[in-house]
Amino acid sequence: MQRRKYPRTSGLRQKWSVASTFLGEPDCSVGMNITLAIERRGGRGGGGPPMSARPVDRGQRPWNKGLLIGQKKPLEPKHVWSIRVRLEIARSRRDLVIFNLAIDSKLRACDLVKLRLDDVCSGVKVRHRATIVQKKTGRPVQFEITEQSRSSVEAWLPMLRAAGSRYLFPSRLHASPHISTRQYARLVHRWVESIGLESTSYGTHSMRRTKAAQIYRKTGNLRAVQLLLGHTKLESTVRYLGIEVDDALNMAEQIEL
Repeated sequence: MQRRKYPRTSGLRQKWSVASTFLGEPDCSVGMNITLAIERRGGRGGGGPPMSARPVDRGQRPWNKGLLIGQKKPLEPKHVWSIRVRLEIARSRRDLVIFNLAIDSKLRACDLVKLRLDDVCSGVKVRHRATIVQKKTGRPVQFEITEQSRSSVEAWLPMLRAAGSRYLFPSRLHASPHISTRQYARLVHRWVESIGLESTSYGTHSMRRTKAAQIYRKTGNLRAVQLLLGHTKLESTVRYLGIEVDDALNMAEQIEL
């Protein structure tokens, strides 16, 4: 069996120098120069048409310029009640159901918009608890449906049954059976702006984090929050809540031994 012969280092250096000479570049970026040389002469076999280089616009505006990137803030209890009262006064039944269930369920936007009638109702009665299989993890998660959420769903049901929709939040577009996550995000921004908050600081994840943050502040039970959010790892819950040293010290100061 013959051993495969590999080129010596001197041969490689010679090839690198040839590629660098061909491109008019120094030898410091050898790998990049060889790749560019192959592309410019039409592929590894050669003979093909040279590939056109895409110009780089150095003055292009960064996509995140002027935007707040990172975790979105959870709503405070006073914000929740302010938005809820405004939706009740405006008699926006659909938006009130979306808002109440978003707070109670702590679901991601992709799971919330796909809620069906069968998920929250047993016949004509609204359940006290519901179980949803998460799209991201494929694992079931349970959530409670509070009395105010049940009342808003019961007021919304006649319209859904008249329309014959299987989904709790049907779309007006025929191409989609339910509202999109983009439309849900627009609703969230509209809600926070209606009470004088900066919409760039809040998003759909603010709705998911709101009740979880309050549960952690009042109990300090990370395991309970992990189960309610459907996280597989406790570290994910810690990062999600944004727990800092000050939070840990505040809890420690409340314990006297």
